[in-house]
Amino acid sequence: MFKGLFDSDITTVISVTDFLLCLGASLVIGIFMAFAYMYRTRYTKSFVVTLALLPAVVCVVIMMVNGNVGTGVAVAGAFSLVRFRSVPGTAKEICTLFLAMGAGLITGMGYIGFALLFAVIMCVVFVLYNRLDFGVKRNAAVFKTLTITIPEDLNYTNVFDDIFTEYTVSCDLTRVKSTNLGSMFKLTYNVQLCDANKEKEMIDKIRCRNGNLEIAVSKQDTGVAEL
Repeated sequence: MFKGLFDSDITTVISVTDFLLCLGASLVIGIFMAFAYMYRTRYTKSFVVTLALLPAVVCVVIMMVNGNVGTGVAVAGAFSLVRFRSVPGTAKEICTLFLAMGAGLITGMGYIGFALLFAVIMCVVFVLYNRLDFGVKRNAAVFKTLTITIPEDLNYTNVFDDIFTEYTVSCDLTRVKSTNLGSMFKLTYNVQLCDANKEKEMIDKIRCRNGNLEIAVSKQDTGVAEL
């Protein structure tokens, strides 16, 4: 029942026991990696389920093509065409997918001990980096995006220069948009505050200058494009 239709006398057939052993180990590794990824990380159910099942899928594929060079090359080409997500993933998500594929590949080659050791070490390092907030910019909180609404008769070129000089390290006007049938302007600035505790004080002075019209402050998107 478990013999291939195109197997020859010299073809090595994987026993059912070895197949189930490798598959079970891959599923355990996948669940372990999924729990490690969920630690202090934003995630979706679909991605976690994919991460838990991916080692088993790769394991079975590697076992089926083991020793067959032609089939192995074809499968490698197929893997290069697979898109795991319909939207671009972050660097962290892509890294965990490669970890899951690596664990499944090692298990499929029959090295269960190495696969378990690989999964444990990488997941421990992954959790440790998340725990320590490795790579986080400590001063990211002082970068803000400031949106100010002003009346049309107010010259926006340098109307807030003195305020920005007092409360910001740097200020860059990135967008000017007319609104309310041209009776108002919306100005968008990227600013770096000198002191985050004086944000409200700066907003109060801007309100006095723009006639108490709408002001919005948000976290500045300073991240570069992900992998």
